[in-house]
Amino acid sequence: MTMVAILSGAGISTDSGIPDYRGPDGVWTRDPQAERLFTYGPYMADREIRRRSWRLRLDAPVLEAEPNAAHHAVAAFERSGHALRVLTQNVDGLHQAAGVPERKVLELHGSARSVVCTACHARSSMAEALRRVRAGEPDPACSECGGILKPATVMFGQNLDPQVLAQAMSIAKATEVFIAVGTSLQVQPAASLAGIAAEHGARLIIVNAEPTPYDPIADEVVREPIGTSLPALLERLR
Repeated sequence: MTMVAILSGAGISTDSGIPDYRGPDGVWTRDPQAERLFTYGPYMADREIRRRSWRLRLDAPVLEAEPNAAHHAVAAFERSGHALRVLTQNVDGLHQAAGVPERKVLELHGSARSVVCTACHARSSMAEALRRVRAGEPDPACSECGGILKPATVMFGQNLDPQVLAQAMSIAKATEVFIAVGTSLQVQPAASLAGIAAEHGARLIIVNAEPTPYDPIADEVVREPIGTSLPALLERLR
């Protein structure tokens, strides 16, 4: 049985109403200053940055978003009995919502559905933190120790969990087909997984609207919309 690994980025979720960051209409393309709201140093040092971040999350579509055709195609591929692992740069949880088993999804950058205390590391739900913001707490503190809360995501300026990265690298080395979908392949070290897979003999397929640094070593590059091209590709791989 062919082992398939899918590295998914923000582009797979845009059809679910979640904007990407670097695309032509991305969050940071439209407002370059917004990147500070997602960067660990400024977030920890500046209470106003944190307040702006919480206000932005109040209107963020992540918690209300539903899986789209691409997510459902990945889940259907897994249900058909194929050996599949999903390595996702996304923090929206939509692969799991579509039906991919939790154990087969590796969230490289964490989850936006939870928050974590930067002092005592206690975790709680994002929904509860946002309820506190709506109730009048502009920068809610940890209810356990009073520390600063942040989304349970890897912010810019933070390193990936070394155990998660090691697991992802092992998958990339072992897979026979590696599909990078909806990712610019510019954010390291996640982007390097495509190169690692190719170096270890995997067939590399890139599905992305814009060129990526790994296009020259890919066996196949697909520029068509992800919502139709990824389901067609996975059907072909069956």
